Amino acid sequence: MTVIPATGRQGPPMAPAAPSPSAPPPLKRPHDMLLSGTAQALADHLGWRVGAVRTMFVATTPMLGFGALLYLWMWATVPREAAEKRTTRRVPAAWAMLASAAVLLVSSFGRYHDGTGPGWLPPASLLPVYATVLLSVGAGVWSALVDRRDPARGTGHDIAVRAVATALALATVPVFLSSAYNGRGDFLLLMLISGLGAMLGAAAIWAPNLVARLGELQTARVRAIRDEHRAEMAAHLHDSVLQTLALIQNRAGASSEAGRLARAQERELRAWLYDGDTPADSDLATDLRDYGSALELDYETVMTVVSAGVSTERASGEVAAAAREAMLNAARHAGGDVAVYIEGSAGAVDVFVRDRGDGFDPQDVPADRLGVRESIVGRMRRIGGSATVTSGAGGTGTEVHIRYPAGGARG
Repeated sequence: MTVIPATGRQGPPMAPAAPSPSAPPPLKRPHDMLLSGTAQALADHLGWRVGAVRTMFVATTPMLGFGALLYLWMWATVPREAAEKRTTRRVPAAWAMLASAAVLLVSSFGRYHDGTGPGWLPPASLLPVYATVLLSVGAGVWSALVDRRDPARGTGHDIAVRAVATALALATVPVFLSSAYNGRGDFLLLMLISGLGAMLGAAAIWAPNLVARLGELQTARVRAIRDEHRAEMAAHLHDSVLQTLALIQNRAGASSEAGRLARAQERELRAWLYDGDTPADSDLATDLRDYGSALELDYETVMTVVSAGVSTERASGEVAAAAREAMLNAARHAGGDVAVYIEGSAGAVDVFVRDRGDGFDPQDVPADRLGVRESIVGRMRRIGGSATVTSGAGGTGTEVHIRYPAGGARG
């Protein structure tokens, strides 16, 4: 085979690939915004300064309202960023509308109309009064629907805004009535209708509260009907199915397969009947009860979980993990009746797991068996708690005592 030697000549160097232009950020309104976040979203998307975008909106508004219409359209259609964040607006829009309404109302004093001209057309001297009503209603609705959800404002701010808005809207009624007194004919009717509209506007400021209360009443009514039906069903099932399940447990024996299945079904049925639609809190007692029910299906044991006091320990904590390991050991090696007692207080939480088996000495456990040594005792020691394994009362059975002080360091 002939080998052709390299000549050492090389072609022209390849030009480096031009960097691809980075994609612009998505058009989304931020949650920390001045008013609506529309200008900021468009500025970020186009790579402009936000001041230039705001100037563009303002400058194009006199052109048949193009800037204002574009702003409102983007406000309504451009989505926000991550939905789990709370929106904060730095401009107090409601108070700005109320301040404008107050200025317009004061400027309209003493400028009543004498009723001359078309009675069906509001005179120019009363246009500030109409604007006062519209701005007051707008401020109240804005506060109820928008500012109330802002963590920087809240309920107190909402009530104050709507109270001032109501006062301003009602303050326009004497203006309309005074103009009606000076007018005649159609103008009188127009002023009376305007005064009535101002009072309806004041009532509309509190309409969101009325709608919310009606919704709560409807929800309460539906819940009452559901609870009544659930109570009737519970009474019927208690007299039939639950008693049958209890009879099966007594006849078959607590540790038999039929007895364990009947006991599990009885607990599920009682929980469905009496717990209602409220989900159980994921606390320590609830977790250990659920775990005990699962162990009863796999082992010949009866788990009784009793809770006393108040504990802030959650089901996902290390205390729950250590208690579950102790319950598993009791079900696997002792069987029979196993009692789990949870005592919670402001200073600590204690869990006692007692069985009636043959018992054992922890010192006799081989070094390679880490269930008690690491999963219970070691786990509690690492988080600042303690765990002891002792013989039960009278030397029968085993008792595991798990203690976690309130000031312990979590691992």
